[in-house]
Amino acid sequence: MALPPLLKDRLRLPMIAAPLFIISHPPLVLAQCKAGVVGAFPALNARPAEQLDDWLAEITESLAAHDAAQPQRPAAPFAVNQIVHRSNSRLDADLAVCVKYEVPIVITSLGAVPEVNDAVHAYGGIVLHDVINDRFARKAVEKGADGLIAVAAGAGGHAGTWSPFALVGEIRAWFGGPLFLSGAIATGGAILAAEAMGADGAYVGSPFIATEEARAAPAYKEAIVSGSAADIVYTNRFTGIPGNYLAGSVRAAGLDPDHLAAVDAKPMDFGAGGADAAKAWKDIWGAGQGIGAVSEVGPAAALIDRLAAEYEAARQRLCG
Repeated sequence: MALPPLLKDRLRLPMIAAPLFIISHPPLVLAQCKAGVVGAFPALNARPAEQLDDWLAEITESLAAHDAAQPQRPAAPFAVNQIVHRSNSRLDADLAVCVKYEVPIVITSLGAVPEVNDAVHAYGGIVLHDVINDRFARKAVEKGADGLIAVAAGAGGHAGTWSPFALVGEIRAWFGGPLFLSGAIATGGAILAAEAMGADGAYVGSPFIATEEARAAPAYKEAIVSGSAADIVYTNRFTGIPGNYLAGSVRAAGLDPDHLAAVDAKPMDFGAGGADAAKAWKDIWGAGQGIGAVSEVGPAAALIDRLAAEYEAARQRLCG
């Protein structure tokens, strides 16, 4: 298992901060990168679409200034998440902006498209594709993805149902490239555990909802702090794709989280960003099963400091 030069020796922790729909934006991404982990945001968070150019200019210029001022501690690279499902009418335009700024890492979701991989490879970037099972992992690599994000049971938002042990184990049986694990990872010990089972690092999302830089409602942040795994409901009711959500937000929307009928529907129209899309994420809050480890709202850098301290303590316990 070997990380590409872009990531090797550039990370304080073997970790990618997951791109959070609606929530991730430049202030959060910059805080994450400057604290030593990959910061990421979905391209669709930039609305209107023209704002994506502004965001990428801000991120690249700020990180360049940081690296010039602190060459001994350069920032980690950043990533942009692209929904490559056919419902995303913005994909071509958003990808062109990513190519313009030579975004170091592109994370693709809901489909694998060789043309996207080719465009990123043309300027030297890498593509990580998120998958929920071994079949999708093989397809992604066949179509040119450089690495994989294994989205196991317990991950926030759209998530799979496989145990992380099974998912990482089956992928590692044939794939030696970059592999990150997602699914209820909210402590430094869990990051180390991801490495121990064969991943190169962890993909951490829900804890960053409860940070000062996150573009989330105060009530959402407090729900993360006060919540636990018992507060998570898994359903495809809201987007047609199974995902994990906070039960309290489902109740607040007038629904019974214990009696949600499954739907047979296409995924929401990510490109249009209409009322249904907004309700699915703005009102119905995504979260993973690891939120019981989140005890307060604070700066993203403080969260990363905690994870780093826990990671080192876990290493010491195992080695000592």
